[in-house]
Amino acid sequence: MLKKLENRKWRVLKSTPLLNLGPWLNVRQEVVELPNGTQIPAWFVMDFPNWINVIAITKDGDFVMIDQYRHALGETHYELVAGVVDEGETPLQAAMRELSEETGYEGGEWEAFMELSPNPTNHTNKSFTFLATGVEKVREPHQEPSEDIHVHVLTRDEVKELLTSGEIIQALHAAPLWKYFASL
Repeated sequence: MLKKLENRKWRVLKSTPLLNLGPWLNVRQEVVELPNGTQIPAWFVMDFPNWINVIAITKDGDFVMIDQYRHALGETHYELVAGVVDEGETPLQAAMRELSEETGYEGGEWEAFMELSPNPTNHTNKSFTFLATGVEKVREPHQEPSEDIHVHVLTRDEVKELLTSGEIIQALHAAPLWKYFASL
């Protein structure tokens, strides 16, 4: 068994806010000192809210996936249902809300499946993936005005093909799916 790593925390000597966009994004510049005494005069830290993803599987064993355009890349790809954990919500509550809003699917059995850091170098948030099995479509999706989401119900083989062909490019979605298939 591997030994527990020592947490070699950096000391923050100065922290200067650079950008404050409320709950969505805040950026600060920090002057930090490493345990060996080395000082870094400009380390940039981004505060985002926590994010969630859902591996949603129907009673028939099919996967509820979405596709949506991502403006920063200028591309549309397959994804898991995902979203932001709103203030006052637990990650599980956010995951259930997002699945219902984006796809109209609800219910089933839910379990925490994977916790990742989007980028531990400079992001303070985490991404929580939940596995929801036995979900059913109970209503039409209710998407936000900024969302143009298409819902897909795909077989296990189709999802594996999307992964192996590189059609799922969102790393925080691909990693939990790979873990899911590796655990079968």
